[in-house]
Formats: sequence, C-alpha cells, structure tokens
Amino acid sequence: MKFMKLGSRPDTFFTTEAVRSVSSEISSDLTVQVKGSRYLLHKFPLLSKCLRLQRVCFESPEKTSQHQIVQLPDFPCGIEDFELCAKFCYGITITLSAHNIVSVRCAAEYLQMTEDVEKGNLICKLEVFLNSCVLSGWRDSILTLQSTKSFPLWSEDLGITSRCIEAIASKVLAHPIKTDLSRSYSRRGGRDDVSCNGSESLRHNKPLSKDWWAEDLAELSIDLYWRTMIAIKSGGRVPSNLIGDALRIYASRWLPNISKYANHSDSNSIGKHRLLLESIISLLPAEKGAASCSFLLKLLKAANILKASSSSKMELARRVGLQLEDATVGDLLIPCVSKTSDTIYDMDIVMTILEQFMLQGHESPPTSPPRRIKGGLDRRRRSRSAENIDLEFQESRRSSSASHSSKLKVAKLVDGYLQQIAREEKLPLKKFVSIAEAIPEFSRLDHDNLYRAIDIYLKGHPGLNKNERKRLCRMLDCKKLSMEVCMHAAQNELLPLRVVVQVLFFEQARATMSGGHVTELPSNIKALLDDPSKTSASFTNVTNDDQWSASGKISTLKMKLNEDLDENYVDGNGRSKASCVFPTRPKRMFSKLWSSNRSVVSEKN
Repeated sequence: MKFMKLGSRPDTFFTTEAVRSVSSEISSDLTVQVKGSRYLLHKFPLLSKCLRLQRVCFESPEKTSQHQIVQLPDFPCGIEDFELCAKFCYGITITLSAHNIVSVRCAAEYLQMTEDVEKGNLICKLEVFLNSCVLSGWRDSILTLQSTKSFPLWSEDLGITSRCIEAIASKVLAHPIKTDLSRSYSRRGGRDDVSCNGSESLRHNKPLSKDWWAEDLAELSIDLYWRTMIAIKSGGRVPSNLIGDALRIYASRWLPNISKYANHSDSNSIGKHRLLLESIISLLPAEKGAASCSFLLKLLKAANILKASSSSKMELARRVGLQLEDATVGDLLIPCVSKTSDTIYDMDIVMTILEQFMLQGHESPPTSPPRRIKGGLDRRRRSRSAENIDLEFQESRRSSSASHSSKLKVAKLVDGYLQQIAREEKLPLKKFVSIAEAIPEFSRLDHDNLYRAIDIYLKGHPGLNKNERKRLCRMLDCKKLSMEVCMHAAQNELLPLRVVVQVLFFEQARATMSGGHVTELPSNIKALLDDPSKTSASFTNVTNDDQWSASGKISTLKMKLNEDLDENYVDGNGRSKASCVFPTRPKRMFSKLWSSNRSVVSEKN
C-alpha cells in the first residue's frame, strides 16, 4: 500500500474534558462543533485554507465577537477526517493512504479547500496522490473503491468511484505483469507499504494466473462489483470463461448456505440476496459454456429458494438447456419451495430445461451426402466448388453428430433423474411420464435405466390401477432391454400382462438365436427382434434367484393370463381367448413359445 505524508510539525492536538484543543501560545478564537465534538482552534490557519469556514464566520451574527462558534451539522465525514484537515491547516504531519483518502477528500471538498483559496491547498495534493499513486496500484485501487461505499453521493460527484472502476478494469484488461501488486499479497503477510515517491519494498516475480483478479474483486459489494464487471466485459479482451469463473467465485463468496432461506421469514435478508443473485445472472456472458452447467444449476436452485423473478429463472433454464449434457443427476435435484406442491423436488423447472434443450434445433445426423452433379469428369479434375461442398458436408455431419451425442447423454441423465424422483409418493404419474417422454425415442439406445425408473415408481405407488400401469409401461420398448433386465422383468408381478408377454417372447427369441435355431422362430417374432450384438449393461439388482427357468416363466405367464380376466374376451362358444400385443396369429405364437420351452425343459431333464 502506498502512502503520502504532508506537513512537518509535530502533533499538538490534545483532549481536555471532551474538547479537542491545539497547544499554542495564542489563545483560541474559534470553536468548531462537528459530529457532537468541540474543537478549540484559531481563525487564521483555518480560514486561510477553508473557504466554507470563511463564509460561515462572515455570515455569523456574532462576527464581531472575539471568539466565534461555528457549527457544521451536515459535515459528511467523521471527526477524524475533520481533524486531519485541521492539522493540515496547522502544518502538522498527516498520513494519507488508500484507507482514508476518500473520506479526507470528501471532507476537504466540504470545507472547500481549493486552489482559489490558497495555492497548494489540500484538494490539489489529494488529487495528485490519488491519480498518480493510489490508482496506479491494484490493491490500493480496490481498497479505495471499497471506501467509496461510505460516501456514495460525494464519491460519485467527485468522480472517485468511476476513476477507481476504470483503473481496476484497465489492470484486468492489461497483461498481469503490468500490475504493481498481485492478489492476496497482503494476505501472505508480506509488507507492501510504499512511499508515494519511493519504490516497492518487495516485488513478486511469480507469474499470475489468468483469473488472478477474481478473488480480490469478490470483496466488493454487489453494486460496485456489477459496475466493475460491466467495465471489464466492455473491454472485450477477457475470455468469457474467465468472466464465468469470476462470477462463480463471487457467488460462492456471497451466497453460501442459501438453503437456510427456504423457510426464512426475514424479507430484508431475502430481498438483499435476491438482488445479488439477479445481478450475477445479468452479468453472465452470452457465450455457451462461459459458465459451467453445475454453476448455472446452483444459481437456479438459489433462484428457487430466494423466489427470484420468473424472467431470471427462465434465463437460467435457457442457459442450462444449452449445455444440459454436462449436468449430473444431483445438479437437477432442485428443491421445491412452492406451497402448492407436495413434492420434494421442483420437476416443473426440470421440464422447462428439457424443453429448452430440445428447442436448440438439433437434427439427426445425415445418412448420405448431397447428390453430385453427373458430368463424367475425372475425380482428379473435380471443380473447386465440389470440394467445398464435400468439406461443408463433412463439417455439417460433425456438428450434427455432436448434437446427437448430446441427446444420448441427456437421455441417460433423464433416466437417472427419473430413478431419483420415482420414490416420491406424491409424484403424479402424468408428470413422471412427461419427463420420460420429453426426449426423443431414438436418443435411448437401451431401456434398462428407464425400466429401473418404472420399477421404482411401481413399487413406490402400489395404488396404481391397471390403466395407469399400462400408461406407465407404454413407453418401455422390450426390444431394447438387456437379457438381465428381461429376466428381472419376466417375474415382476407389478408389470402389466402385455409387457410380460413381450418380455418372454423376446427373451425366448434371443435364447433361440443364440442356439443357432433362428429359422425355427416365427417370422413375425424375428422381425421384432433387436440386434443381438448390442448388449446393454447388466441389471445390478438381479440376483441368481431372479433367473427363472423356462417352466417357471410359463407358469407365471399362465397365472397372469388367468388373473387378467378383463384382458380376455369370450368367443361365440363361450371360450376365453387371451388378447396379445402382436397383431397376427397370437394362438400359434403362444403354442410355439410354450412348446419350445417344454422342449428345453425336457432336454434339461
């Protein structure tokens, strides 16, 4: 920190019975009352440098009196600042630094200690020190800007605030080695006291990181921080990801343990933090990836708890949707603070995020290149325009593939999220299904995780009727289930009959294909089979006891057929027939399935 000393006389101020006086052979002829304190001073040294005191004494009705009393009820600063100005008038040594220059500058402005009164007056000296010394240092500039908070109107009128912000922004935009003091210099315990006309007592040759300025700026109040960040962003030289990192550091500094405000009744504290949060949101760079998805979702959680404006929430949801593939399931577990909802997590905002993700306009990867114009030209003589077309096509394929890959990641994310929220007893079926169907069907390469989520929901909601269970399982594609999951689903008594039938068919078909008897399968079953080479991850909850034998599957299927009487219909002879999901020849398909399983059982015996 740089400092400046003015004056050469020793300090002769003393206190007697709560009155500050100056030790002098000449008796006092002026009493100044400021901030509840009394000063016994002399007219000549003060009036020769303070224009306001001249005018007050001249306009006083007791101006002919040998001893005048002056009151300064609207003095903007503290008594220590008035005393420094008074000591300057007496020539007593005073020390100025970034800690007190703003308050002394405001006090000198109030007392009108200008060059018009006397050359080399205090205001002139303070301005020189501020511009040439204080604002040239990084740490001093921040300390000075912080001190303007105590005198906002005076600092604005004198241009101190704007000059500090400009000085800080210019240092951030410049190369770090051009800054005098690195961040946390004083935090390391080193001395950084530097005379205004001297040199630094200790220089740091250690290179600074690109975001060396973020932690120091995090000490500023939100209004000063906002203005400083606007100045830095307008410079256009700081990468957007560094801006995002700086905002994350500031948010972690001022928004800790925000969950404690979920049921907080202190409206003033909530309003203060809400303003801070919305200011941070307004500073987020427009570029995708400037702020991490995890940080954006933390801001969204805070916005929910602090009841931020709907526009702020929507802006965060839009930004999260642009990079949703980088999120985790834990990030999406946003607490619900609405009194009208009985669920633990806010699923409406997650649905909004998914909608924003799908609104990006991504298309599936193209499967064939653009048609070429037939001309019979040799490949070595292709035109330059044709090469450009091929290049553009390759770029478009890479871009489309990336968007398709992000949808695959989001599909896994959604299925994991469904498994977490499925345990909520008061989660409506409609909302669960809406979230599951928010992503396109092709983005799920397998349905194992979706089956897990459905199974958890069925166990947590035993009161579902048959139609609701059918609606829940309608989005499940049995062709995309792995062998292990099929074995678990085949004995799952909570699944509708139709799903169990499908699972048994596909499982038996896979077993037949693995034994090399593909030709013995009915053609309509083989058409529904999935590619056997696409093996999905195993279902972790399946144990050896869950792996049924063929005879066990048949008995369970018969039991379910008997229980689901409403799924049957009676023909003209009064016989009951089971309706099947497969469109053609259901009776023959059942007979083939059962006969094949019987043969398997007989072979094992």
